[in-house]
Amino acid sequence: MRQFDIAIVGAGLAGNLAALALADSGSSVALIAPPARKPDGRTTALMDQSIAFLRTLGLWEDIAPHAAALETMQILDGTTRLLRAPPVAFRAGEVGLPAFGYNIPNAPFLAALDRRISENAGILRIENGVKAANTFETGVELVLDDGERVMAGLVVGADGRQSLIRQSAGIGVRAWSYPQSALVLNFAHDRPHGHVSTEFHTESGPFTQVPLPGDRSSLVWVLPPKEAARLAALPVAELSIAVEQRMQSMLGKVSVEAGAQSFPLSGMTADRFGKDRVVLIGEAAHAFPPIGAQGLNLSLRDIMALKDLLKTSAAASDAAIGAHFDRKRQADVRSRTLSVDLLNRSLLSDFLPVQFLRSAGLHLLSTIGPLRSVVMREGIEPLGSLKAFRDSLRERVGRKQA
Repeated sequence: MRQFDIAIVGAGLAGNLAALALADSGSSVALIAPPARKPDGRTTALMDQSIAFLRTLGLWEDIAPHAAALETMQILDGTTRLLRAPPVAFRAGEVGLPAFGYNIPNAPFLAALDRRISENAGILRIENGVKAANTFETGVELVLDDGERVMAGLVVGADGRQSLIRQSAGIGVRAWSYPQSALVLNFAHDRPHGHVSTEFHTESGPFTQVPLPGDRSSLVWVLPPKEAARLAALPVAELSIAVEQRMQSMLGKVSVEAGAQSFPLSGMTADRFGKDRVVLIGEAAHAFPPIGAQGLNLSLRDIMALKDLLKTSAAASDAAIGAHFDRKRQADVRSRTLSVDLLNRSLLSDFLPVQFLRSAGLHLLSTIGPLRSVVMREGIEPLGSLKAFRDSLRERVGRKQA
C-alpha cells in the first residue's frame, strides 16, 4: 500500500491547483483521477485575488499569454419591463487596479497545469478512479478501480458535484435547480472589446460577454431550456446573427466558433465542507450558475484556506482537520451562494417590488461612488473593502508620524 501525506481526488482545475499549492508545503501529494478528460472549450474569469495566488505558485507567466484583462464591467438592462435599471459601469481604476481580473480559456489553463504537475517531484499522478474511501484513526484508505489501495493522512475531494469522497464521508448536500439553461460559446467580432465585459440583464437571466485575447469574446447566455437547446442546434451562421442581435451589434459583426454547449442551471452546497480527515473543495463542496464570476474564484479560496491551515504542523496531523476547514469556509461559501442565487432569481421575478429593488440598487451603484467602490472590492475579494480601509488608515497614520 502506497502512503502519502495528502491525496487529492479529481484532476480538474480545482484539483490540479490544489496539488500544486499543497506540494509547495513540502507534503507528499497524490493526484488521483482517470486519464480521460473531455475537451473543454469554456473560459474562466479569475479576479485579482486569484491572479495573485497564481503568481505565488509561479503559474501566471505560463497562463498570461492566453488571458484577457477585465478592465471594465458594465451592466445593461435588456428587459422590456416597466421598471428598468440604469446602465452601471465598474472600472478597475476606481479601486486602484489595472484590471479586476483576467478571462482565461480552460484548455490552455489545464495544459499549463498538466505540465507543471508532471515536472513537480512532490506530486505523483495516479491515473485511476476511486471506488471507495474508508476513514481510520490514522488516515484515509482509498480503494482504486484496479484494486490498489492508497493511504493518506488527508484526502481532498475535488471530484465534482457527484463526489464519491463526499458521499463516503457521509456528508449530505442541499441541491436546487432553476428553470433555465446556459448557452456557452466563444465568438469573434469586428470591433475591439476594449477589455470591457458587458452583462445584459434579461427576463430569462444574464447575457454575459467577457473579453478574450484579440477580437474575441466568450459568452454565457442564460435562457429557457427549450430556447437554449434550439439556439445550440442552429448552424453557426444563424447563431452568430442571434448573438449579434442580442448584443445590439455593440461589437459589430459576430462570428460564433464551433462547439457551442447548452446545459441546465442548478446549484448545490454540501452540508459541511470537511469532516475528520476529509475536506471538500470546488464543485464537490459548492456549485452554482456561471453568474458573477464566482465559481473557480471561490474554489481557489478553498485552496488558500487549506494551505493556510496546513502551515501549522499541528493542523497537518490533526484528525479533526476537516472540522477546522469547515469552520473557515462556511461564511464565504454561504454568502457567495446566496448572493448569486438572489441575483438570478431577481431577474426571473415579475413581482413589481422585486423589480423595483433591483432597479433601485443598480441606480444607487451608478450614482454613489463610495458604494460602488465597496461592491467592486467585495466582488474581487471577501472583506476587500474593509482591508482597503485598514490599509488606507495605516498609510495616513504613517504619513502623520513621518
